[in-house]
Amino acid sequence: PKGVIHDWRKFKLESEDGDSLPLSKKEMLRQMSSPHRSFSRDDKDTRERFCRKMSMQEYELIHDAREDESCLQQYRKRCMQDMHQRLSFGPKFGYLCELQNGEQFLEAVEKEHKTTTVIVHIYEDGVKGCDALNSSLTCLAAEYPTVKFCKIRASSTGAGDRFSSEVLPSLLVYKAGELLSNFISVSEQFNEEFFAVDVEAFLNEYGLLPERELPALGNGNMDEQDVE
Repeated sequence: PKGVIHDWRKFKLESEDGDSLPLSKKEMLRQMSSPHRSFSRDDKDTRERFCRKMSMQEYELIHDAREDESCLQQYRKRCMQDMHQRLSFGPKFGYLCELQNGEQFLEAVEKEHKTTTVIVHIYEDGVKGCDALNSSLTCLAAEYPTVKFCKIRASSTGAGDRFSSEVLPSLLVYKAGELLSNFISVSEQFNEEFFAVDVEAFLNEYGLLPERELPALGNGNMDEQDVE
């Protein structure tokens, strides 16, 4: 597509070393990256000659593998990063947040961004399954940074009578201040020994987790299959 070609030309021009690039090529790239360059009526012949010559020179310039391979990989990575940035919106977390009291619990649910999913683990020390679930959610928080994972002791919620040991561990899932799901004694859904992958599969079954984010793209070399 023309838009992609023009973006590539512009990127190549910006990434070229000004000292190593001949002036003729640099000027050619600048003109190639400006497809709407205007010509006067008196300059019609110049424009036609320029366009005819450009097609051949452009082909030679863009297909110079020795110069373009590294630049092309950088361009692909930048496109992936731009796409990732456009798709990733809203606040980021990446950790399991400890809520100290009922007021913090309400703030975490009601004052969060409307697009953010908030998952709260109600737990208590010494209750079977609570420690394993906290460990699993810590791992998932790192994998899903756009989801806000929280934990709070039942005795700290201000409604401890509602969260007896019989219903723990409990998971409450909110979005835009509304309760989406309420899972009590959630550890009963798993084997006696369970891990983050089991909790992830359980939450995905109910559509409560977003798609995994793309891995961060570094500045080092990258195989072509990694960016295609």
